[in-house]
Amino acid sequence: MNRRTFLVTAAGSLLAVPIPSRGQKPPNPVIGFINGGSPIGSAYLAAAFRQGLKETGFVDGASLSILERWTEGHSERMSSMVAELVRLPVALVAAGGGAPVRRAAKAATATIPIVFITGTDPVAEGLVSNLPRPTGNITGVTVPTTSLNTKRLEILNELIPRDRLRKRWV
Repeated sequence: MNRRTFLVTAAGSLLAVPIPSRGQKPPNPVIGFINGGSPIGSAYLAAAFRQGLKETGFVDGASLSILERWTEGHSERMSSMVAELVRLPVALVAAGGGAPVRRAAKAATATIPIVFITGTDPVAEGLVSNLPRPTGNITGVTVPTTSLNTKRLEILNELIPRDRLRKRWV
């Protein structure tokens, strides 16, 4: 290989290397936040959601955008509001404020990730197939408050015997 062939080959290979562009950066991800309540009565939920994101480095308006939808107790609005978020499209749906919201989100998409919080059993509700490894595009947090009521009463009964309760309340 002569010198001229080498230089042409080297220059050509340098031109073939992709050069990072300094054009527009990719748009920030969009999160759809839907709740069955009202923005006034449940504003603390949206604030807590934003705070949690901020603590992990995601700031609304800077590194992501949050689109809020509130049904204000009108369950008939739920399906259309979730469908709107899915059409936009959003990168994630945060579904809160009751079982109808979670079910509408699950029915609206099988590809966009859905995150929920519930006080009921998500397996019994039909949201996930099992708790340790939910399949599909839906996951979340369950705080089993209602299912623990029986256990709470059992513990209370053990701590305070019945005859003592009768004397106190009679």
